[in-house]
Amino acid sequence: MKELYTLTIELEPCMYDDPEWRRVIEIPEDLDLYDLHLFIQDVIDFDNDHLFEFIVGKNWRKRETVFGEEDEYGFEEREGLDTMLNEVYPLTAGSKLYYHFDFGDSWMLKIKKGRKKKYIEKGITYPKVIESVGENPEQYPNWEDE
Repeated sequence: MKELYTLTIELEPCMYDDPEWRRVIEIPEDLDLYDLHLFIQDVIDFDNDHLFEFIVGKNWRKRETVFGEEDEYGFEEREGLDTMLNEVYPLTAGSKLYYHFDFGDSWMLKIKKGRKKKYIEKGITYPKVIESVGENPEQYPNWEDE
């Protein structure tokens, strides 16, 4: 039976965030990080028009593992976005998963996995949002309408 992960996604403090923004989702353990990226883009209502990466580390600056497109300059070894969630979790003690979107504006989201085990139920479409707190931030808050 496939496990279902409960993930809490929160904005890290940055110049654009609403501190009350949080989404809790249920997602199958065998979806990959690219699928998680697409779902986050849908949930936060962004345009999916920038580079992104997932980071594992004690915080987003102390990068233990990075999942993303190949680093064309060779500064950093990266794992593929086809990595399944059940290959990412469980994380090493003290580490967290982060989602970094748009390297210019630097949207940073922390992703925490719940401890309670759940399993996929027949007839339900996953991934799905099970809790929503706060309004979605504007992707381009400094742009003025012309």
